[in-house]
Amino acid sequence: MLKNKRSLICIAVVVLAMIVVGIVSYNVEMVPTPSTYASFWALVPPVIAIALALITKEVYSSLFIGILVGGVFAANFHFEKTMTTIFNDGIVAVLTDSYNVGILIFLVILGAMVSLMNKAGGSRAFGAWASEHIKSRVGAQLATILLGALIFIDDYFNCLTVGSVMKPVSDKFKVSRSKFAYLIDATAAPICIIAPISSWAAAVSGFVEGEDGLALFVRAIPYNFYAILTIVMMVGMVLMKFEFGSMEKHERNAKNGDIFSDVKIAAEAARKDAESENSKGKVIDLLIPIVSLIVLCVIFMIYTGGFFSGESFITAFSQSDASVGLALGSFFALVITVFLYVIRDVLDFRSCMECIPDGFKQMVPAILILTFAWSLKGMTDMLGAKEFVATVMQNVSGNFMNFLPAVVFLVGCFLAFATGTSWGTFGILIPIVVAVFQNSNYELMIISISACMAGAVCGDHCSPISDTTIMASAGAQCNHVNHVSTQLPYAVFAAAVSFVCYIVAGFVQSWIITLPIAIVVMIGMLLLMKNLKKETN
Repeated sequence: MLKNKRSLICIAVVVLAMIVVGIVSYNVEMVPTPSTYASFWALVPPVIAIALALITKEVYSSLFIGILVGGVFAANFHFEKTMTTIFNDGIVAVLTDSYNVGILIFLVILGAMVSLMNKAGGSRAFGAWASEHIKSRVGAQLATILLGALIFIDDYFNCLTVGSVMKPVSDKFKVSRSKFAYLIDATAAPICIIAPISSWAAAVSGFVEGEDGLALFVRAIPYNFYAILTIVMMVGMVLMKFEFGSMEKHERNAKNGDIFSDVKIAAEAARKDAESENSKGKVIDLLIPIVSLIVLCVIFMIYTGGFFSGESFITAFSQSDASVGLALGSFFALVITVFLYVIRDVLDFRSCMECIPDGFKQMVPAILILTFAWSLKGMTDMLGAKEFVATVMQNVSGNFMNFLPAVVFLVGCFLAFATGTSWGTFGILIPIVVAVFQNSNYELMIISISACMAGAVCGDHCSPISDTTIMASAGAQCNHVNHVSTQLPYAVFAAAVSFVCYIVAGFVQSWIITLPIAIVVMIGMLLLMKNLKKETN
C-alpha cells in the first residue's frame, strides 16, 4: 500500500510539474543563452533529482523530473523549446553519442553472457566449487574484494565482471545484495583511481596540460585518502564483522534468508534460478567466458590506443577508447561462450540465442537509469555548471592555500554528487589546480590534484545518478535505491576522515607522515564505532 502511494505521489508530481511548465512558460520569449547560465541554478536540476530519488525511493521519475527542470531552465521557461531541449538535446543526444552507445552495447552483451552462464549451469557449478573452498561470510566478502582489486582496468568492467563471478558465492553465504553492491562499488572507482594502468589514470593524465600527466598521477596516489581509506574501511568492517546505518538492517535480513530486502527482485531472482538449473554445467563454463572477456577487453582497449601500430603498452592504454574496446572485447567473448557451450553440448544453439534477449531484459533498468543520468548531466552542461564551479574555485584559491586541498575535496564531492560524473569533475577542477600551483608549490599542487580525484570518487559513490553506482547495482542485481541508501553512510564516514586528513596534508605536505596517520585514524574510528555499538546494544 505504501509503495502504491509513493508511486502515485511521483506520478502526480511529474504531471503537476509538466502542467506548471506549460502554463507558466508557453508565452515567455526565448533568448539565446539561459538566464540561469553559470549560476547556482545550474546545479538545481540534479539536486532535485537526487533528493526525490532518496525521498520517494523511485529513481526513474525522479531523474525525469530533474531533466524536466533542467530543460525548463535551459529553454528560459519557453514551452516548445523545453520539450525539444529535453528530447533532442537531452535523451536523443546521449543515445546517439558513440561513446555512450559503446557502453550500452557492452552492458547488453554482458547481460547476455550472464544469462548464458546461468542457463548453462556455470554459475551454479562455480558456487558449489567456491563453497568447498570458501568457508564463511567473511571469506566470501574478502574474495569479492580481492577479485575487485585484481580487475583494475576499468570501473564499468570491474562492476559487471565481479558481480557475475561472485554472485553465487555471495548468495551462498547470505551476504545481502546491498552489501555485495557496496563491495563491488568500493573496489571499482577507488581501485581504478589508484592504479596507474587503468582508464581512469589515462583520463586524469589527459587533463594535466604542460606536465607529465602519468608521472604526476603516480605521485598523487599516496595522497588519495578517500580511495585508500575506503579500501581500509571496507576490509576492516568485514574482518570486524559489524555494520552501521541502513546496511545493518539489510545484513540482518540476509542472515535470516532475505538477501534482497526487496520482494519483487527476490521473486524474479527465484524464477530465474528455477529456469536456469542445468546439471551439465561445470566450473569451466563460467571461468572460460570470464577469462575470455577479461583478456579480449584488454587486448581491444590497447588496440584502440595504437598498441599494434607501434605504441608502447602504457601509451596505448592511456589513449585507448574504453567504449570501443569493451564493446569489441565483449562481443568476441560472447562468440567464444556460444561456441564453448554448443561444442560441449551444454546448450544447443537455439537456447544460446534465447539468452541474448533475456540478458537484454536484465540490463534494461540499468540502461534506462544510465540514459536518464546522462541526459541530466547534459542539462547541467547546458546550464554552465562547470563554469560556475570554476569561477567559485578561482575566487577561493587565493586566500586559503594550505586549506585548498580540503576545499578542493569538498567541491569535488559536491560536483560529482550533483552531476554524477567523476571524469567531468576532473576536467573542471584539475586545470584550475594546475594553474594555481604550477609556478609556486609543486607538492601542494599534487596534493590538491589528488584531493580532486578523491572528491570526485566520493561524490560518485554518494550519487544515485552516477554511472559507476548504477553499474554496481546492475552487477549485483540489487535495487538501485537500496544500494545508494546503504552505501551513503559509509561513503560519508570515509569522506569525513579524508577531509580532516587533507587539512593535515595541506600543512605537513608529506605523504610519508599523513598516509600512516590517515590509516591509523580510520582503523581507530572503526574500533570506536564498533565498541559504541556494543555498548548501545
